Amino acid sequence: MPINIVKVVILNRIIIFLIPALFFALFITGCDTLRAPSLPGPKSENTSQWPPLEDMDDEEIVDLSDIDNNIHEGSVTVEDMQNDEVYERMDFPTDEYKKLARNGRSTIKGRIFLENSGTMVLNAKGTRLYLNPITSYSKEWYVQSYVKGRIMTPADKRLFNYLRFTTSNEKGEFVFYGVPAGRYYVIGTVVCGDECGFDSVKNIRIATEVRVGAGGKTSVNLSKKL
Repeated sequence: MPINIVKVVILNRIIIFLIPALFFALFITGCDTLRAPSLPGPKSENTSQWPPLEDMDDEEIVDLSDIDNNIHEGSVTVEDMQNDEVYERMDFPTDEYKKLARNGRSTIKGRIFLENSGTMVLNAKGTRLYLNPITSYSKEWYVQSYVKGRIMTPADKRLFNYLRFTTSNEKGEFVFYGVPAGRYYVIGTVVCGDECGFDSVKNIRIATEVRVGAGGKTSVNLSKKL
């Protein structure tokens, strides 16, 4: 057999052997690259939850009186609060709060604004809003401070670790992500001055109750008539 023919036969046999071996090697070493790319997951469940109190700098910590001592349901501004005897707040119910779910997949969307005779006066842009789980502790605040206008002793700092927050956009729209199913108070303070007919800048507190289902979307508006 001529030498050239022998070389071709040997080369063909080498190629026939190498091709399956090459595909096998690619399968073993490169199987990860053949998988479908992972898709981005949903928005983090904690995007609207404060970090633990002990992990925050002093200037980042919210004064808890901001959610319970500024304004009540029957008044318009902070200055309308009753300055009578201070109401002694109940002890913080640790066991009750330990039972609360810390993460969820529900969303709360809404708008905060002021109105006058059914006409919107002000979209409360840049307003900080709080989501406060309804417990015996927060119910006491709602009834005694927000509804009846009583000044209460300071809230327990442990409450801070169960609040969620967000900020409204230019249209007064807001959203809370990653909310566990349950009942909450949505609370916000609108800052308004001459555009609301006041001689000076006022802080106007608004609070309402909302019920959230598991994994769904809930809409709620916060408004107050001037």
